Amino acid sequence: MINTRIKNYGIILIGSFLFCAGLNWFIVPLGLYNGGTVGISQIIRTLLDINIGFDIAGILNFMLNIPLLMLAFVHFGRSLFFKTFFSIITQTIIFTYLPIPTQPIIEEYAVSCLMGGILAGAGVGITLRAGGSGGGLDILGLYLTKKSKDFSVGRFALIINAIIYSVCAILFELPVAIYSILYSMVYSMAIDKTHLQNINTSVMIFTKNKIICETILHELNRGVTYWKGVGGYTEVDTYVFYSVLSKYEVRILQENLKIQDPDAFVVVTEQDQVLGNFEIRL
Repeated sequence: MINTRIKNYGIILIGSFLFCAGLNWFIVPLGLYNGGTVGISQIIRTLLDINIGFDIAGILNFMLNIPLLMLAFVHFGRSLFFKTFFSIITQTIIFTYLPIPTQPIIEEYAVSCLMGGILAGAGVGITLRAGGSGGGLDILGLYLTKKSKDFSVGRFALIINAIIYSVCAILFELPVAIYSILYSMVYSMAIDKTHLQNINTSVMIFTKNKIICETILHELNRGVTYWKGVGGYTEVDTYVFYSVLSKYEVRILQENLKIQDPDAFVVVTEQDQVLGNFEIRL
């Protein structure tokens, strides 16, 4: 258990570095902007025009995240809070001290957006896979999603980022907003490819061990339906369990099955859409 926690915090540290590196090495040198609280922090930093030897965007981002961290602690539990707090602290330190090139590493804007988006998005994705979060408006979006089933984290992020990039277009040059949007698109796709919680699956499990039901209900906190069946060849009684899980949760289930019933037969099918009372998680 302790080794798993240490591993998760190590993954979050790596994810934070990749996110900050993607921004500081490829996006900031071109004068482009991230979305969310980081983007808001970057705009404030630019408007303040304070030169104290390091980028204050990381510190501003930390300050904006304080009320959101409190929201995470109250509504999403200590585990997410501490991992998110650790992620934001490491991001603040790395943002502040990771050198920003005086000249762009890649002068071609589109290529820089591609590289920065892949690097930053992968960093956020693996942070989420470790059970953490980069904080920011995702927490607020998740909270609003719990309050209203018609709301979604993605929709909320889209609205906020549209406002941020509209501000960029007004305050700065239009190409700044356009290339920032391009970066944001690549960044979002990279997150989706690395964050398994974004991929929902239907799972059917054929097993003789009913304890699998307890694992799904109490460890994964997901609903499950089961019925009794009979093997067509063996004519032996068996249980059939059906549940909808994220790909991340399927991995946890597989680890439990190795212990509880190594002979269980599992069918996993990716779903394009899940309607009804299905909780969206980070």
